[in-house]
Amino acid sequence: QVQLVESGGGLVQPGGSLRLSCAASGNIFSVSSAGWYRQAPGKQRELVADITTGGRTTYADSVEGRFTMSRDSGNRRVYLHMNSLKPEDTAVYYCNQRLNGWEYWGQGTQVTVSS
Repeated sequence: QVQLVESGGGLVQPGGSLRLSCAASGNIFSVSSAGWYRQAPGKQRELVADITTGGRTTYADSVEGRFTMSRDSGNRRVYLHMNSLKPEDTAVYYCNQRLNGWEYWGQGTQVTVSS
């Protein structure tokens, strides 16, 4: 049974920083790309960042230059470093990892940017 567990969300003031983490566990024999998504109230879930097993990243225009996605050398844990946070970054953030030929989702973690 493969599971993804996220951590690192919370309340932060505008201009602040947070780091999200997503750890995969279970019987994993194949690893592919991974991504972070977010969903704000009343909006559709959107892709924030994506990373290949080789570490190549792509970002949504709205976060380019402020967010950085990375993964550890074992490709079991991915991170989202978020800097210069804005109120419009407020959302539930979801980790997505493609493992063993399937897509797995984390439980979601709330990020709130407010003064």
